[in-house]
Amino acid sequence: MNLDFLEGLDFLLDEHNQEPEQQPAEPAPAEPVPEPVPAPEAGRPREKREAQPKGGDWQKSLLLYAHDLLYLLAGLIVLMMLLPVVVVSGTSMTNTLQNGDYLLILSNIFYREPKYGDIIVASKDTFDNGAPIVKRVIATEGQTVDIDFDAGIVYVDGVALEEPYTRTATNIQEGVSFPLTVEEGCVFVMGDNRNGSRDSRYPGIGLIDKREIRGKVIFLFLPGRDDTTGKKDFGRIGVIG
Repeated sequence: MNLDFLEGLDFLLDEHNQEPEQQPAEPAPAEPVPEPVPAPEAGRPREKREAQPKGGDWQKSLLLYAHDLLYLLAGLIVLMMLLPVVVVSGTSMTNTLQNGDYLLILSNIFYREPKYGDIIVASKDTFDNGAPIVKRVIATEGQTVDIDFDAGIVYVDGVALEEPYTRTATNIQEGVSFPLTVEEGCVFVMGDNRNGSRDSRYPGIGLIDKREIRGKVIFLFLPGRDDTTGKKDFGRIGVIG
């Protein structure tokens, strides 16, 4: 047998038995390196993250505040028109009211029909230059008032009134003649301190025209000083009925 031929076969067998060479692994991509942040220049502050208000923002805020204030003032004016405040002057309504009491009244915009027992505020040009007076309604139009000054009793349409709210009996006649029929559109009023009150018994006041009524007392929110003790009784604060 030809030895050269056998040697050639051995060479082929050797190549077949050899393992294929491994290819070198590709290197993993390198992570990106963040670029260095330049340090701020000396003497120069860093920029703030929050945006600075624009130059016109404070003008807008001022306009908004002015707008709100205007509406608030308008609301207060309307409230004072509908629910005005009156301060009691004098002792004609003692003990129900005291000198210096601050009262909230329902304006005549809403209060149109006075009735017996209402405490009203009115103004008479013929009395104290039209200063407000606070009195109690005793009779309304068409009713007849008569007073027994000796007994201190008030009669309306012949019926004696029960008046637990009075401080004294009605013993003083101020000049008006009785019996008296209340004219149309008017009311007859008196103070609860009967012997210390100028009211419809006095010719300078007389009957109160409804158009002279400013409103009805509905609430006492700040008491005056008691005319006897000189102290303020805050327990009196509340609705006036």
